[in-house]
This record gives sequence, structure tokens and C-alpha cells, in this order.
Amino acid sequence: MMIWSEPQADSQFATVDGLRVHYKRAGRGPALVLLHGSASSLHHFERMAAFLSGSYDVIRPDLPGWGLTGPRADRDYRVPTYADAVARFLEVLGVRRYFAVGNSLGGNIAWNLALSRPERVAGLALVNATGYPEKSVPAGLRLARNPLLRPLLRRVMPRSAVERNLRSAVGPHSGLVDEEMVDRAYQLMNRPENRSAFIDFVNTDQPDRSAEIPRIAVPTLVLRSAGIDGQHFARDIPGARELVHPDGGHLLPEEDPQWVASAVAAFLQTLPASDQPPQGGRQ
Repeated sequence: MMIWSEPQADSQFATVDGLRVHYKRAGRGPALVLLHGSASSLHHFERMAAFLSGSYDVIRPDLPGWGLTGPRADRDYRVPTYADAVARFLEVLGVRRYFAVGNSLGGNIAWNLALSRPERVAGLALVNATGYPEKSVPAGLRLARNPLLRPLLRRVMPRSAVERNLRSAVGPHSGLVDEEMVDRAYQLMNRPENRSAFIDFVNTDQPDRSAEIPRIAVPTLVLRSAGIDGQHFARDIPGARELVHPDGGHLLPEEDPQWVASAVAAFLQTLPASDQPPQGGRQ
């Protein structure tokens, strides 16, 4: 059985403000950073990265609290704090300008990054991103907010609960969730520090910055599954383009990685050469 809770041959680490960030990097070209969602990891973009690394310098971090990066010492899991951490991580790598692609929480971080560091973000792709207050909360997150269950979930996260959460996050016709995927998510969630980070994240009061979304000034692609609602990025971001997947679920980059990767690549290729990050994103 694959040991997902340990580094792999292509794992890399960067120390960012005292936190040892796990990441993978492949390819050459303009820098493209892929940001996963909550209770996930950089493996979420494995097949997308394979499609895109022929033309881009693809960088996939495990965000703080997840994967092999582990928790923040200050337990601060507000989205603007995540955005600052991603910006600092890329600065440590010497990447000054980049495209940002994010799914779910990762999309929320990406658009917050575009607001706080517009000089760094050359373009955005938001995949079933979050950030509007009317977004529905998955059942697994609601349970983790229960004050009676929180202490228990800090000690153990049942495999059945992990599997149930994954199955609820994909489209109704998806066959994506298999034993390997459940094993991966279960192993990574059950790193002791990650369980507590998950509970801390779910119980963090997130600031509502949705009124600022119309200020986003970087070119933006919105990718959305037809069954995902409650988000209005295509309406609110000036000039944003939107594509809708007919039957995907919340985990669209894993459910149909070629569709997402092709849409992102086609969008980025339409941007003027003056907007493209330098090779490797370095200045």
C-alpha cells in the first residue's frame, strides 16, 4: 500500500516563516501555482500538473494545515492569512509573478491573493471557488463544528467519514472515488497534527471580502460545475470568462483534469505577451 503520509521521490520543502512547506514542482515556462481545497493536498492536481508541465513551471504546495506541510503554530487559518503565506512561499522560491489556479478553498485563496498582491498575479483561474457568504457548507464541515464532536475528531477521523466526504464532493456519475483515493485522504487527514488543523480551520471565523471581488483587476477564468451554485465570480469580476462543466462535482480538477487543464491553458494563451510571467516566474 502506498504510504501517502511520507515524502515521495519528487517531494521538495521550503521553510517559510518557520513553517516547512511541502511542494512539488515540474516543467518549464511561466509559473503556474495550483492551490488545492480544504481537507485535500497537492495530489489533487496530479494529473492536471502532468498536462500543464509541458508548457508551464507548475508549482503545487500542500497548504498550511494539510498534506505534509502540517499545521501553523499560531493556528491562524483565515483565508487572507493563507494568501499571505502563499505569497511568501513563492517569494522564498524566487517566483515573483505567476498565474494562480485554485479549487474550492484554493480558489478563495487565489482571488484574495489577486486583491492583496495584484502586481504578482498575472491571471486567475477559479475552479468551483468559494468566498461568498451564501455558499452551502458540506455535511462533514458542519459535523466538525459540533462542540460535542470536536474533541473526538481531534483524536480520530474514521475512514468511513473520509470516504463519505469524498463521495459527497464528486458528481453523481463519477467513478473517481476508489480505494487508493480514500487511502490517500485518510492517511493524510490522520497525521495527528492535521486532524487538529482541520478542526481549527473549520471553526475559524472567516472575514467576508465578497464586496471587494469587483475590484479584482487581473484576467480571470471561472470554471464551474453545473450543479455548483451560490458563487458569482463571473458576474462580479470585470471581464471574467466562464465555462460550465455539465456534470462534474466539487472536485473538478480530479474528476475531469483534462477539461480543466485544457480550459486553463487555452485561457492563458489568449493573454497578451506583456502580461505573461517570465520563464519560471523569476525576475
